[in-house]
Amino acid sequence: MPGPSVIRTLAIENYRSLSNVVTELGSLTVVTGANGSGKTSFYRALRLLAELARDGAIPTLAREGGMRSALHAGQRSASPVAMRLGFASDDYSYAIDLGLPQATDASGFRLDPQIKTEAVWSGEVLRPATLVADRQGNRVRTRDADGDWHTAEWRLGEHESILSALADPAETPELYALREQAKRWRFYDSFRTDADAAVRRPGLATFTPVLAATGNDLAGALATIDRIGEARALRAAVDTAFDGSVLELTEDEDGTCRIGLRQPGLRRPLGAAELSDGTLRFLLLTAALLSPRPPGLLVLNEPESSLHPSLMPALAALVADAAERSQVVVVTHSADLMRALRPSARTLELVKTGGVTTVAGEGLLDAPRWTWPKR
Repeated sequence: MPGPSVIRTLAIENYRSLSNVVTELGSLTVVTGANGSGKTSFYRALRLLAELARDGAIPTLAREGGMRSALHAGQRSASPVAMRLGFASDDYSYAIDLGLPQATDASGFRLDPQIKTEAVWSGEVLRPATLVADRQGNRVRTRDADGDWHTAEWRLGEHESILSALADPAETPELYALREQAKRWRFYDSFRTDADAAVRRPGLATFTPVLAATGNDLAGALATIDRIGEARALRAAVDTAFDGSVLELTEDEDGTCRIGLRQPGLRRPLGAAELSDGTLRFLLLTAALLSPRPPGLLVLNEPESSLHPSLMPALAALVADAAERSQVVVVTHSADLMRALRPSARTLELVKTGGVTTVAGEGLLDAPRWTWPKR
């Protein structure tokens, strides 16, 4: 069964300010731009792709405020409403086309999205010969190992993705591989470090190879890295970032794990409840980037929040190291972080003109080859 592969092309149409963006991603991609240029929409589009594959359309877009909220609000053609997302990779590629119900729809939920078309194909370029599965409305076709097409006798629901409904490792291994790939993508954007945050309390010293999106299991994640992962890299990152400080992880008899940071000149280590927001956030990012179970895609949204500029070189070193094991996308407006990452990263600068976000310096002729599946 094919494993996860690097995303070569990301395509977004009519999602918030991203009216028509087709761009290349590298093993490490930095997305930057002025406030309001569309960076957050770019991040959300990537996350939306993963969630559509897992959950289908309604629950995902409900969290976005509904289909009307997620649609590009600028001028559109007279053709039917469409919001389309897709990616291309060396192995298998995917595209989904979302629209609104027809006026004659009797369901009563006229603002809920409907999946109009989906396609899965081999390689980067969509052609009839490379298709392995597609859907038109409720009709679904899959290609078997001999290359023959089979139309399903039943029909998908209007809100069900073929990846969420048909990913069977035996019958449709390509769909299964794609869904599992999307499920393993990781997104970090909202660590709580306030006084009442769970991360400031002792945790459990339990096997935690993947830091949760909330970061609430930081103690377990750091203990796991220390015991079976990149312990040397973890301690080096702390030493570099905090001028010779030493991370101390202690475990009580009941399995409670406590985080301590011993700093030069202090007689005792500071506990998690005493650490600054920036220090705690750096430890959270370190745990995410040194995961013993690296994802196919790791996306960080504004990781510089609450961090002093002096921490950017240490953070950049962790990001660059993670990009050796995972494809990494960093969305940032920190000039210091961008400068530190630039030597090893592909940089996408987003600009917004007339309510439309584009990638600076990339015209239609510069975009990677991309074709949307037809309705």
